[in-house]
Amino acid sequence: MGYVLDTGELPVTDRVEAVHTAMMYASAPCHVLHEDPHGPVHARLEVWDLGGANIFTHRSTGIRLLRTAKLARQDAMPVIALSVQQRADGRIDQHGHRRVVRPGDLLAVDLSAPYDFSWSGEGAAGCLQIPFDQLGLPLDVVRRATADIAASPLYHLVTEHISQLARDPAAITGDVSATAVAAASIDLARALLVSAARSTKHTGQIRADTLLTRIRAYTRQHLGDPSLTPALIAAAHNISVRHLYKLCADANLSLEQWIIDQRLDRIRHDLTLPDHSHLPIATIATRWGFRDPTHFARRFKSRYGLTPSHWRRSCTEATRT
Repeated sequence: MGYVLDTGELPVTDRVEAVHTAMMYASAPCHVLHEDPHGPVHARLEVWDLGGANIFTHRSTGIRLLRTAKLARQDAMPVIALSVQQRADGRIDQHGHRRVVRPGDLLAVDLSAPYDFSWSGEGAAGCLQIPFDQLGLPLDVVRRATADIAASPLYHLVTEHISQLARDPAAITGDVSATAVAAASIDLARALLVSAARSTKHTGQIRADTLLTRIRAYTRQHLGDPSLTPALIAAAHNISVRHLYKLCADANLSLEQWIIDQRLDRIRHDLTLPDHSHLPIATIATRWGFRDPTHFARRFKSRYGLTPSHWRRSCTEATRT
């Protein structure tokens, strides 16, 4: 379930305070200043959990979000927000950099630091908020990236991805693939920030982070290939198998188990789809790289506690009720 505030359901006199309270929960604590606090203030805020991150959407009349140094010192965990402006021009001032964010532009905001963000008139934005510990990047690298996020060649890719997340967060977070979407989204965000920062101080760490991100993306794209092996993955990235395993070990990742888990997640999702109901379970498993039906069934039950047929049947019955 998500957290939703729609001031259209509240008396006019309660709206200003309601938006302030909701913003404290939805994003970083800040001063909420309305363009016309005595006028027809309205806002709709939504927060949807997505793994270790969340999707935050905000639509409202003219507003200013002012986070002071005093408020910034109160937070225990730094958070980065990657926000796509959807309506009206946004204006941001942070770390000595000022810019105007046009509709369709991507903005990176360090929510752990002071900032001044606003828009005039009817505005809207959708963003992905990620705690720094999920990114695994040094604070100075992330802050350097926020100053020139558009310099990254991944800028448009990530902008479109976040726009899609914000379009229907309830459906995305409620889907059985939400865990995989969360991991992919954090990987993309990490790659974007690394690319935009172009750090030399942490070159070794950043190269490893970027390479592992590319490896994960490549692997997800080839999950249906039954011949997908560590040797194939390593060759596709011009590294040795030994180097591949070292990257995975440094990230506390078991490559073979991760591939199996990714495939199982895709199969579990496909088994819930009405337009796949006529397909034999073995056919779906084969499409996602499992050659041995018995091995697949054993893995599926071990991971989810149900046989594939039981899972499909329970999803069908839940849809009918």
